[in-house]
Amino acid sequence: MKVDYHFHLEEGPYSLSWIQRTIESLREGYQTKGSESSYQESLRLAELLKNRMDVGEYSREWFNLYLNKAKEIGLKEVGIVDHLYRFIEYKSYYEKYIDIHSDELGKLQKYWLDQICIRSIGEFVSFIETEKKVWEKEGIQLKLGMEADYFPGGEDELKEILSEYPYDYIIGSVHFQNGWGFDNPQTQWKFEETPSLNLYHIHFDILESAIKSDLFDIIAHLDNLKVFGFRPDENELKHYYVKIAKLLKQQDIATEVNAGLFYRYPIKEMCPSPTFLSVLAENDVAITTSSDAHYPEDLGKYNSLQLEMLRSNGFSQIATFSKRKRYMRDLNERIGTMSENK
Repeated sequence: MKVDYHFHLEEGPYSLSWIQRTIESLREGYQTKGSESSYQESLRLAELLKNRMDVGEYSREWFNLYLNKAKEIGLKEVGIVDHLYRFIEYKSYYEKYIDIHSDELGKLQKYWLDQICIRSIGEFVSFIETEKKVWEKEGIQLKLGMEADYFPGGEDELKEILSEYPYDYIIGSVHFQNGWGFDNPQTQWKFEETPSLNLYHIHFDILESAIKSDLFDIIAHLDNLKVFGFRPDENELKHYYVKIAKLLKQQDIATEVNAGLFYRYPIKEMCPSPTFLSVLAENDVAITTSSDAHYPEDLGKYNSLQLEMLRSNGFSQIATFSKRKRYMRDLNERIGTMSENK
């Protein structure tokens, strides 16, 4: 059962590398002809990029590139999310909990938030709900999700935010530690200030609170703190893995095998690590697969490898979602049998 329950239409920040990456997606998606130095191809790509910039990511032309990729690789269910920090309606939530005031880190993160928080939530939800019928005609179930950062102390505010729209599922994630966005390449110098084991202790404490909050259907990339390779000996982390796995099972919350760090970051390892995944399997934690794609050609990336990883660890089902209920599908069946689990 091939599913991808964590991908995005756009991310930013809007740098020259973002423009180049978008051009590459358009070139691959529209299969422009000719050599790379062809003047006519350059004109065609310039036209495609202008349209992409004028219309934005909430367009059928852009979204169809994801649909075509899903069909090409045989995905049966696809869940799209965006980061909560992308939406102007929720900017104050982030301003309250991330560092935007200190001299160095604060300036960096304020600039990042101002640049990336530019969309409206209503536009996103309306677009995806409309596209569900288009994807269904092509034999693929499209689900609407949201990826929300969890901040200790912000539970009541986040609960209200997440109740505003009819999501099929909510992903809870941890990208910040004491106001520091640790997966931002521009801030990785912060890893040098505190011993790694201390940082992981804080990280898993936040994860534990997120799981207990009962706000989420999936907890994302459980060990993404390793993003830039700062990690102690995993033997020192094993007891955290066990604690988190047991808590996920107790609270009946799913997690994911997320490929994002594997192909986009220096660590070159999926979340969770192989050791962590084996602990999740031992505790019978519900799990799904995700690419964490931000461009069409990355949708479903390494899904076959993820399924092999799950099978080799003894998983026989994969988690899917609809209207905040979880359904377990047979991992080894093309269509699968569906049973409601939550």
